[in-house]
Amino acid sequence: MNLPPQQKSFYQRFLIITLLVIVVSCFLAFRIQTSGGDVNVQSIKMPTQNGQWVVADLFRPKSATKENPAPLVVVIPGFQRSKEALSNVAIELSRRVIVAVSIDPYAQGFSSSSMSPKAATTEGYGMFALVEYFANTDNLNYIDKNRIGATGHSAGGNAVIAGASYFGKQALKTGQPSKLHSAYCSGYVLCMTEKNLRDIRSNVGMAYALYDEGSYRNELKNADMRYASESLRLVNMSFADSVKAISEVSIGQYYGAVDARNLRVIFNEKELHPFQPYTAEAMANQIAFFEKVFDLESGLAHNDQTWYWKELLGLIALITSFVSLIPMARLLLSTPYFESLVHPVPPALPRAQGKGRLLFWGLFALGALIACFSFIPMAELSKKLFVAASTRHQTWFFPQRMNNAVMLWAILNGSVGYLLFFLSYNYFGKKNGVSKEMWGTKTSRSEILRTLGLALTIYFIYYLLLFSLYYFFHVDYRFLFMGVRIFQPEILLLLLIYGPIFFIFFSSNSLRTNAAMRVEGQAEWKSLIMAGIGNSLGLFLIVLVQYTTFALTGTVYWTVGWLYVNLLFAVVPLMFFLPIFNRYFFYMTGRIYLGPMVTCLIFITILLTNTVVYFPL
Repeated sequence: MNLPPQQKSFYQRFLIITLLVIVVSCFLAFRIQTSGGDVNVQSIKMPTQNGQWVVADLFRPKSATKENPAPLVVVIPGFQRSKEALSNVAIELSRRVIVAVSIDPYAQGFSSSSMSPKAATTEGYGMFALVEYFANTDNLNYIDKNRIGATGHSAGGNAVIAGASYFGKQALKTGQPSKLHSAYCSGYVLCMTEKNLRDIRSNVGMAYALYDEGSYRNELKNADMRYASESLRLVNMSFADSVKAISEVSIGQYYGAVDARNLRVIFNEKELHPFQPYTAEAMANQIAFFEKVFDLESGLAHNDQTWYWKELLGLIALITSFVSLIPMARLLLSTPYFESLVHPVPPALPRAQGKGRLLFWGLFALGALIACFSFIPMAELSKKLFVAASTRHQTWFFPQRMNNAVMLWAILNGSVGYLLFFLSYNYFGKKNGVSKEMWGTKTSRSEILRTLGLALTIYFIYYLLLFSLYYFFHVDYRFLFMGVRIFQPEILLLLLIYGPIFFIFFSSNSLRTNAAMRVEGQAEWKSLIMAGIGNSLGLFLIVLVQYTTFALTGTVYWTVGWLYVNLLFAVVPLMFFLPIFNRYFFYMTGRIYLGPMVTCLIFITILLTNTVVYFPL
């Protein structure tokens, strides 16, 4: 069905506007990332031990030259995070004439997997090899080899302390200063053991969120760093017997001396664990540390920060990229090849009354409760079904540890969704005016294949634009730790593995959104909000229970599985908006199939590219 000229013109303008917003947002993010052109940003790839490799973004201030070498800091994101997740740190350090190298940790982003299942502690996620190279090479003559540091959050912080210990042992053997001048560890204190600390010959800063969800694992079972054994040990062990041991750490006070490599400082920001790297206070503390240990006078105040503007622009680009799918799909459906996919929209369901309303809300609540109570058990089951990935060993058999949990949850809840839908229809709907013609399920094999072709075309155009923008501006669509990233070809293989299984959930959602929650006489916005809540409520309840318990008791409800709960910060928003896209695609075609095909391809690629993956080397 051809679009009337007026409508076609509307969608053309709509698409052009969205593309302009995306391009302008990415360009401005690029300008902020490069400090207005004062910093060069480029990707580097370095072979490491055992056939492994590390990919990183190098932020080089143009003022760093052979004649004026600058300090260097390796930035290490935590578990489930790529180099872009801590680009804010690299931005602020490079603004202060520090060369920053933000890495993809092993098994994350574009870096290889590791032969070691404990890559953070044994290899620093690749940091050990990088520091060795930077300290020994003659190629990077704009780096001051005597001022090399590292910073990391969460598991990245663990890698930093492991590196400080590793290079400290090396220094003791050679009689030379440690190659790692200074180390900054945030969001992780389990590494502050006597075994690790006794060999450190670097200046060390430690930051820990006062409301860190993982604090139940600490020795005192809380996150107050004034009296924590870990922070006291860090400070006291740096002085041996020369200074009387302290019994309370003064937060923000510097102990020791830079030249002696025993400077210590503890920060305790009032934040949650995943959000700690994205606060002005935490950033200012980290800036202050590196300016002090490197003896820098940048002329910029510690709270003079620009990174949050890049985050805002990334959010605009992220949202607008999803919105652009609507006019893109509509215009493609007006082409001769795809126009046969357009059908009249089936009539909506009759408004339920009495028992029908009770049944609807009962199934609504039941679905949410099943979604809530099944997530953690599915996460635990994934550890037993996918042993290799769960133990961080290389495998082609479902190699994504965290996504395996989400996949099992999706299979269960997608299947439950189908079951509840058909039970409701058979025992109530068909007796009360509901017919199968209202579902938008009538199709043929050729139409399904053509719909899949359209979905793949949309997917290709969507990612072609992203890859093009990344090529020109070196930025993607992202906000904090949520983002749409470019990917290596192996991800397409994973999409073939995970995509068909996840499609059970996506197709079930489209069926329920369009054939059970589209009611005659109901305002569209109410219908869409209800569908979004219904799709995300179960997982949101997990987050609510976790953090309500944490607020009341000081300990999260799910302790062993708290990392899986943290994963939901990115998943819940996707679940809320999924039905909205399914509804719009349904109105375009009169069928339920295009929506789940497009959203499954794009959303699952987003999940696949934002989590650890243990590909074989």
